[in-house]
This record gives sequence, structure tokens and C-alpha cells, in this order.
Amino acid sequence: QVQLVESGGGLVQAGGSLRLSCAASGRTFSRYAMGWFRQAPGKEREFVAAIAWSGGTTTYVESVKGRFTISRDNAKNTVYLRMNSLQPEDTAVYYCAKAMWGTVRTMPDEYDYWGQGTQVTVSS
Repeated sequence: QVQLVESGGGLVQAGGSLRLSCAASGRTFSRYAMGWFRQAPGKEREFVAAIAWSGGTTTYVESVKGRFTISRDNAKNTVYLRMNSLQPEDTAVYYCAKAMWGTVRTMPDEYDYWGQGTQVTVSS
């Protein structure tokens, strides 16, 4: 069983920055890719970013490339999402998730554990 706990969300003005953290329980964290997804009101859950087990490979949805950075610290069982130049359209609940494999994944059904989510609100 894996538990994921996100933190770091909040209210920020457009152009601002936030860093989300996701702390994972369990001793197998370093074997699996991790991802961040988001869901805005009335919209489908959307892939945001993913990082491979080693941290050596990352991938992003086009709309956040150059603004968001995913990273991980396997010694701390934690994955991060640094978000810069935030825009109102980034407003959503952000979820971290553990992939079922070590390589980067972009589809929700490739992830088997999810956190409870953290709200990010960007005001214009």
C-alpha cells in the first residue's frame, strides 16, 4: 500500500510561482515513475508532468513546458512540481500519482495510487 500526500498549493497572482510537494510512503518509491495531473472544475483530469524512476527522464504537457519543472528526491520519497509564470488557466486541483512502471507515463490508467489533491488558484 502506498500513500501520497500533496502540499504546497494555494492562492497566487498571475505571474507568480508555487512549488508542490508529494510525500510518498513505502520503500519502493524509487522504482516507479511519478506524475502530476490536474483537474479544473467541469473538466477532465489532465496530465501535467511525469518523471522516470531515476529522475533522468521527464515529460510535460505542451501548455506547461518551460514554466513547470518536475523533480524527485528518492532519498526523501518526495516528488516536486515547481510552477513558474502561473496563469489563471492553471487553476485546478493538482494530484500526484504513482505509475505502475519505472518509465514516464501520461495516461491516468497507467497510475495505481493517487494523492488527495491540493488546490492551486491563480488570480488575474
